[in-house]
Amino acid sequence: MPKYFTNKIICSVALLVALSANTSWAFQAPNSSSEKEAELLAVLQSDAPAAEKALTCKSLAIYGSDAAVPELAKLLPNPQMSSWARIALEAIPGEASNEALRNAVESLEGRLLVGVINSISYKQDEKAVKSLIAKLDHSDTEVAAAAAVALGHIGDTIATPALRYALDEAPVERRSAIAEGCILCAERWFNLGQLLTAAEIYDEVRNADVPMQRKIEATRGAILSRKQDGIPLLIETFRSQDKKMFQLALGTAREFPGGEVDKALAAELAKSSPDRAALLIQALADRPETVLLPVVLKSAEQGEKQVRLSAIDALQRIGDDTCLSALLDIATDGDEELASAAQETLAVLPGQKVNQEIAKILPTANGDQHRTLLQLVGQRRVGNVVDEVEKALESSDATVRSAALIALGEIVSLKQMTVLVQQVISPSHADDLPVAKLALKAASVRMPDREACATALTAALSKADVSAQTPLLEIITDVGGTTALQTLAVAAKSPETELQDTASRLLGTWNGVAAAPVLLDLAKTGPAEKYRVRALRGYLGLARKFAMPDGQRTEMCQNAFNATKRISEHRLALDVLKLHPSVSGLKLAIEAMEMPNLKVDATAAAAEISQKLAKKGIDVSQLMSGVGFSKVKLEIVKAEYGAGAQQKDVTDVLRKQASDSPLIAFSAPSYNANFGGDPASGVVKQLKIQYRINDKASEATFAENALILLPIPE
Repeated sequence: MPKYFTNKIICSVALLVALSANTSWAFQAPNSSSEKEAELLAVLQSDAPAAEKALTCKSLAIYGSDAAVPELAKLLPNPQMSSWARIALEAIPGEASNEALRNAVESLEGRLLVGVINSISYKQDEKAVKSLIAKLDHSDTEVAAAAAVALGHIGDTIATPALRYALDEAPVERRSAIAEGCILCAERWFNLGQLLTAAEIYDEVRNADVPMQRKIEATRGAILSRKQDGIPLLIETFRSQDKKMFQLALGTAREFPGGEVDKALAAELAKSSPDRAALLIQALADRPETVLLPVVLKSAEQGEKQVRLSAIDALQRIGDDTCLSALLDIATDGDEELASAAQETLAVLPGQKVNQEIAKILPTANGDQHRTLLQLVGQRRVGNVVDEVEKALESSDATVRSAALIALGEIVSLKQMTVLVQQVISPSHADDLPVAKLALKAASVRMPDREACATALTAALSKADVSAQTPLLEIITDVGGTTALQTLAVAAKSPETELQDTASRLLGTWNGVAAAPVLLDLAKTGPAEKYRVRALRGYLGLARKFAMPDGQRTEMCQNAFNATKRISEHRLALDVLKLHPSVSGLKLAIEAMEMPNLKVDATAAAAEISQKLAKKGIDVSQLMSGVGFSKVKLEIVKAEYGAGAQQKDVTDVLRKQASDSPLIAFSAPSYNANFGGDPASGVVKQLKIQYRINDKASEATFAENALILLPIPE
């Protein structure tokens, strides 16, 4: 990047930072643009800070007129304000702003002059051409370069010959910018329809002693400006040993008009090396309106592997039903890489008749081709061939049966789904069962009416033995909905132990709160203890995972307390309340403190919930004070953790965790993790704390990993 652009960016960023810190300059909306302009000009004429004047210039780009030009022109020699003034001058139309910029060309130097020339370039002021031509010989290379580019943007009958002359006469180090100007001129003449003039300029640049990038730009223009006569130059460029030139040819071929070039490219394809031919095929395929499809198809069928793979890939975009037979042959070829590429292309091969052709060929196909067609039926979801695919289930070839099952999973309707249900309930070949399950699942989850689908699957349960009912229940769960949930509820209380196990397990994975009543009922009335426990844990899992009102979540936790006497599930309920803190949840935790076996856990939960609520600005001090959790003044005097003579001073750790509560809560569950290691490995340890609460001294000892709740001194 040129230095002057870098400096301009740095200056702009610095001023924007200043502006973001100062908002005192803000203007009140005036009644008209002229009043607004007058107000803005008053700022420029004042002693306002540079940051304020910079934003004023930006506003003048909207509200400024010829009246603003004199004040803006005064800022052009100012290194800090010049770029901001030019923003407005570039936006203000008319001769006044153009003249201000032209005048500045005669008086400025260095970066400021470069900036003004860039503004003239933006405005394409033809009256500045003579001044710009004079700057082509400027001692400052950056100024000369800016002038050359500006002349290129103007590109009139004076600027163009001046640049063409300078291209031959200028020093080598300046020719890149002059060549850029010439190319800009050529583009202007090209757009005006003066193709001969454009081609002459492009030729001059590409034959000049200029950097390769300029030659590349000029070569592209030289090809396109010649229209159909540019084909020989395009082919010549394709044959260049320079990789950049070859890449240019690939890009230019994609935008070349007409169909004649496709013939030339096809001829060149046969003469190219495999690596270049592979790229050339992609360029051909990117011309879908005129591409010679037979040429690409032939390249897919024979020749170097690299070229064939490229052609097979290209057929994904430009192929049609006429390519089907050849691609099928390749897909069943002995070369695994070519076969895989052909199968990928067949799956997405465009054309309205492709599916019709597949359906037409399928009945008479055999061997590898039969299997490939079955795969395509599924991948492309070819309709009206269910009966023909079903026949393939009778094949002695397991791979054919597998392909047929997968295809049926993608094409059967709800009414036709019985064929897959039957293969799950009573498979013709035991080895097909895993694929049949996957196929039935694929068919079921894509059915638009999931309630009707679940009803059909539920009806099939009564016809299946227990071993087949399990996969059906799993698929019913994937379908979801009210019917599926009811089916699982019934199965969970079935006399069959296997169904009880399957249904209770699946209910625990249900993705929605709708399963809560079913799980709670099963937790209370399930046929076996282990399933009741599983159901209750699934019930609490719903309360943990899903969004719901605080009251509903607390009610679910209360239901869990009521449904069992097991402490492990009570603790899970407390974990839910801690994860989703609420006032109603705090009240439930406080109530749980009355349960003898849960007092310690419930106390810790209540303290943690209250702390989280306090951070949200919710005052629960009255609730907590009622159970001995009034705010206290706590001071940790000394704390040691260990066993016997192996003690570790943890005073500082406890002091950091202490607050205005007698409860000291840690993030990690073990003392060792919180205290930075185990001071007495393999030995039961204790934590001894000397402390003061409300200026009264006391001490307490806690077993390893126990809840730290300091007794209030009398």
